[in-house]
Amino acid sequence: MRIRRLLALLAVIWCSLSIASAESKGPDDRPITDPKTVISSSNSAARPAPIDDLYYTKSVFGAAWSPDGKQIVFTSDIAGRFNLWRVNASGGWPIQLTQSDDRQYSATWSPDGKWILYQQDHAGDELWDLYAVPSEGGQIVNLTNTPAIREESPRWSHDGKTIAFAYKPKDGSQYDIALLDWSTRKVQLLTHEQQPGYSWSVVAWSSDDKTIYAGRVNPPFTDADVYRIDVATRKMENLTAHQGMIRYLASSLSPDGKTLLLSSDAKGGYMNVALLDVATKKVTWVTDLKWETYAGSFSPDGKRFSYVVNEDGVIDSYLVDRSTNRAEKIDLPHGLNAFSGNPNEFAPHSDRVIVSHEASNQPSDLWVYNLRTRHADQLTFTAIASLRATPLPPSQIVHYKSFDGKIITALLWVPFNLKRDGSNPAIVLPHGGPTGQMVDYWNTDVAALASRGYICIAPNPRGSTGYGLDFQKANFQDLGGGDLKDEIAGVEFLKATGFVDPRKVGIHGGSYGGFMTLMAIGRTPDIWAAAVDEYGIINWSTMLKSSDPSLNEYLKALLGNPEENRKVYEEDSPITYIRSEKAPLLVLQGDNDPRVPKEEAQQVVDILKKEGRVVDVHYYPDEGHGFVKRENQIDSIRRTIAWFDQYLMGTSPAPSN
Repeated sequence: MRIRRLLALLAVIWCSLSIASAESKGPDDRPITDPKTVISSSNSAARPAPIDDLYYTKSVFGAAWSPDGKQIVFTSDIAGRFNLWRVNASGGWPIQLTQSDDRQYSATWSPDGKWILYQQDHAGDELWDLYAVPSEGGQIVNLTNTPAIREESPRWSHDGKTIAFAYKPKDGSQYDIALLDWSTRKVQLLTHEQQPGYSWSVVAWSSDDKTIYAGRVNPPFTDADVYRIDVATRKMENLTAHQGMIRYLASSLSPDGKTLLLSSDAKGGYMNVALLDVATKKVTWVTDLKWETYAGSFSPDGKRFSYVVNEDGVIDSYLVDRSTNRAEKIDLPHGLNAFSGNPNEFAPHSDRVIVSHEASNQPSDLWVYNLRTRHADQLTFTAIASLRATPLPPSQIVHYKSFDGKIITALLWVPFNLKRDGSNPAIVLPHGGPTGQMVDYWNTDVAALASRGYICIAPNPRGSTGYGLDFQKANFQDLGGGDLKDEIAGVEFLKATGFVDPRKVGIHGGSYGGFMTLMAIGRTPDIWAAAVDEYGIINWSTMLKSSDPSLNEYLKALLGNPEENRKVYEEDSPITYIRSEKAPLLVLQGDNDPRVPKEEAQQVVDILKKEGRVVDVHYYPDEGHGFVKRENQIDSIRRTIAWFDQYLMGTSPAPSN
């Protein structure tokens, strides 16, 4: 989840090719990077980025248009918590709409514009309730008030009488679709999933509100279908029935109800955009790329639709004119350029879209792009002013070969003014998931570390998304095996640049990145001089006993049945190797984490203390999976920097500025 100097000069260029033409060939054509071409730029103004300024820079996301197109609501931590804010679409000072110590996401307006619906959990527990607040402010209503059920991602019917949403009991592994009657608050299930770990999600209501289009996906996110469901009879029809593992993910229904906008990897395992004729079930392809391409929305007038292309962790946004079959690329600076809007990035009159731009050294902001004038106006201003005067090293995308010849992409940040003398510290940053990808997002941790002299590298090892389905499945039943070797190949790349001291290499990750951190220091103890684990997994078997059931089904899809694959669970668990670690380890954990429970951190700390190793731990009350409260974000990065300063830099711990 930030400042845009160039976006005010936005220009839109027309692609010279039809939307079916590829702009790049894909992951197979990634050139290998010569480590000696990596440079450290000179900058006399370089200085450590002030910690408070980094974390007081706001996050903004989850934008939603009002029905008249005059206002936009979004989620932001302007006040230190992720609450709802409202702003005029033409710009101005945002107004805080809600105030809570807890997270508030997925805001959406009622069709009459009188209410804003959203989801909120408690102390990071992810047991979301649905809430409603008057759009002009006022008394907040908890619509569901079910402490043992997750209610997420609400979607209003066109007549405003019914809300469709994702529904999962705390102890259940499946997500269903439920319907809430706005007047009576009564909830009824629309689907009744029987397969463990499968998830339903709402795509769209038909214009007459008699039909819901929905998606159904398996636990490892390798197979998905699109369904048409009759609301009255509950009768459903699979619109994308197929053989084998193929993902069909619908994102929007055309205003005339005839066409669904899809993302699918039916073309050789690479995600592309397509149009699905609802009556004939015929699929017409829009793109033919080997980069990850995702569909957006139809405009309310049906004349356009949107999609984004993720090319090696950099995202570009496109608008398609349906009458000419041409794609219009919104020309934004390098980074992540995406549409934002719930349920639609297009304004109600189809004249504007909400776009966001960010990069690892530029915070994200929302902009309103006018389709007629092809001009964008900045809507939010998130950065603390001092950051504009603090140069931050940009990311570099590098490619290297791993142990078996697979090409690995990594984002690399090289601090300013370093000498190529083999004396500098480096930190490897494994990402979460493992079904995920490190992309060029605004990264406060990297900004803090890189501006303090740490070379940072964030690989996308096998198991990552963004490089085709085969690559995504390449770590099944091999967690912490081949993917760990991909991370270590990144260390070898760093050494080959000539900048890095091999005795000063650390590793720092959260969630699956925390698992990878623990696996790395256990299986390859001689590589690492220090480590920081945030809410990482130590033992897959204990995870299955205490983690959320839906996550457990995902883990079983990656590792296999625990009774039949006990050896896999043992070999893929850091607890098997952790007693061999040598690196001083800092553990940071939320007390209420429903995904990686506190018991995982406690096991790590207890084992290493018993072994007499250097280990420290800090638990954050009222935090779940990840630290979202500003004071905890600041505290965790201060602890992280102090740890690496002591064990990589060799300096005594001191408060960071």
